[in-house]
Amino acid sequence: MNNRFRIPGLLAERLVEHGLSLPSLLRLAGLPPGFFQQEKIHATTSELFALWRSIGELSTDPAIGLKLGSEPRFERYQPTAIAAVCSRNFGDSLQRVARYKQLTCPEEIRVVIDGPEASVDFTYLQAEESEPDVLVDLVLAWILSIGHRGTDGQIAPVRLELTRPLHQRELLESHFGCRVRFKAPRNAIVFRTSDLSRPFLTHNADLLEAIGAQLENELQQRDAGSDVSEQVKRTLKRSLAGKRPTLQDVAQELGMSPRTLQRRLTDAEATFQRLVEDTRRELAHHYLTRSTIELNETAFLLGYEDSNSFFRAFQEWEGTTPGEWRARHRTGMVFR
Repeated sequence: MNNRFRIPGLLAERLVEHGLSLPSLLRLAGLPPGFFQQEKIHATTSELFALWRSIGELSTDPAIGLKLGSEPRFERYQPTAIAAVCSRNFGDSLQRVARYKQLTCPEEIRVVIDGPEASVDFTYLQAEESEPDVLVDLVLAWILSIGHRGTDGQIAPVRLELTRPLHQRELLESHFGCRVRFKAPRNAIVFRTSDLSRPFLTHNADLLEAIGAQLENELQQRDAGSDVSEQVKRTLKRSLAGKRPTLQDVAQELGMSPRTLQRRLTDAEATFQRLVEDTRRELAHHYLTRSTIELNETAFLLGYEDSNSFFRAFQEWEGTTPGEWRARHRTGMVFR
C-alpha cells in the first residue's frame, strides 16, 4: 500500500473547467504554488483532505464533487477506471477497483455483502480527521458512474449512507436516484446483491487483458518488496467486514495455493491466526478514533460475530475496554 496519494494530472484542468482558481485553491489548502506542475503529483492524506476541503469552500457549485466523480469522457479515465468499465460484470468491476486502488493510495475500498444488500465504502487508513464532504461525494459518485456506464444505466443504488448532518438531500437523492440516510456510522453506497452479477455491456476482454496485465505487474513488483505477512494483512484488511476470512480465502486472493501460503508463513515464522489478530487490532485503533462509528459497528467491521467477542479481544490487547480506550484518545478526533 502506498503511503501517499497519486493525484491525476488532469485534475487541475478539470478544476479550472469548473471555475476554480488554482492559485487561490492552493493558498487556501496550504499547498505549494507549483503543486500541480510536478511531473508526478503525490499528496499525504492530510494534504489530500486539505485540497478537497478547499475545493468545497471555494466552489459555488454544491454538486462539484458529484460532477467530478461522474466524468463522462472515457479518454479521461485513469487505468483503474478503464479496467473497471471493461470488466465482466458489476461485482468483477468492484473487485478490480478495490484491488488496483492499492497502487495509488493508502485507501481501502470495501465491498461488504449482507444478505440482499452489497455496500461499498472507502477507508482512509492514515486519516486523523474526517474526510471532506466533497471528497465523499466524488468517490461514491465515481462508483455509481462505473456501474451506470457498464450497464447503460441499469443499476440503481438502494440507498446512500452519509455521516454528515442533513444537507442537500434533494441534490443528492436526485443524483444517486435513491434515498439518503444522514448521520450514519459510515459513508457508503448500497446496492442490491443481485446487481453484482449484472453483466457489463462495455466488457472488453482484449482491453482488460492489456490494462490488467500492467496493473497486475505493478502489484507484483510492489509485493516483491514486501514480505508475505504484509501481503496477508493487506488482503485481510479488504475482506474482514462481516466475516472472518480463512487461510484458503486469502491464498486465493493472493493467487497461490493454501499449502504454498502456509509454507511461506512458516518460513517467515508467522501464523495466520496471529496475522488475523494483528490486523484486527490495527483496524480497531483506526475505527475507534472515528467518532461516527459505534462500538457494535466496529465489531462487525472487524469480522466478529458479536460485540462481546470484540470486547474480550480488545481487553486482551490493550488491558482496557474499547470505550475507555476511545475516551483516552479523543484528542484530535473530529466530531460531526
